[in-house]
Amino acid sequence: MTRSRWVWAGIGLSAAGGIALAQQFPVVDMIAGKVVQRYEASSCEQLWAKKGQPKSAEEQRAIGILRSDPAMRTEFINRVAGPIANKMFECGMIP
Repeated sequence: MTRSRWVWAGIGLSAAGGIALAQQFPVVDMIAGKVVQRYEASSCEQLWAKKGQPKSAEEQRAIGILRSDPAMRTEFINRVAGPIANKMFECGMIP
């Protein structure tokens, strides 16, 4: 196999692994989707006001699920980190 074929084979395996991981955690799809949607739909003022407020029962359940399963937590963080960090940067919440 030539070098370029090895590279394409590696890319294909990586993509297949990502699809399998997404199918493994359907709960992560739901939780991550809600979190990203909330950040994208909120104004900076709303995010600042929400910071420090107590979590809802639904949020506490989601946090409990993610704390109990490290693989699920990793997948969740991988999905939400970019959108959340971008919004926080836009709002001056991180440097």
